[in-house]
Amino acid sequence: MAERARVYPLRREPQPEAPPQEPLWREVLGRRLRTLRQEQRETLAETAGRAGISPQYLSEIERGRKEPSSEMIAALAGALGTTLIGLTEQVAGDLRRQQAISLARAARPHASGPRASGPVMLSLAA
Repeated sequence: MAERARVYPLRREPQPEAPPQEPLWREVLGRRLRTLRQEQRETLAETAGRAGISPQYLSEIERGRKEPSSEMIAALAGALGTTLIGLTEQVAGDLRRQQAISLARAARPHASGPRASGPVMLSLAA
């Protein structure tokens, strides 16, 4: 039978935070496509049908799991009533906003020292 032990982590010196990681293009594109589709109150099936792809594939694009070709991006832009240039400008704007937020967070001084965390549960095999 396994026993459970509570392990409290030692206090550590504050670690310098890693530089903010940029989001992937496909993730930002996917969020933008989903926003456009939802603003038009459309289902995945409706938008996907007009773009000539399956709803499952569109869902994966929107979740940032698939990297669509430039032709597919243009087809989705058209299905959503915008142009490739318009969609690209929107994604670029989203990237700029995310970068500004990340930089602002990284520049903020931490008000408190190292954070105390709760216990960590471990299972010990007998």
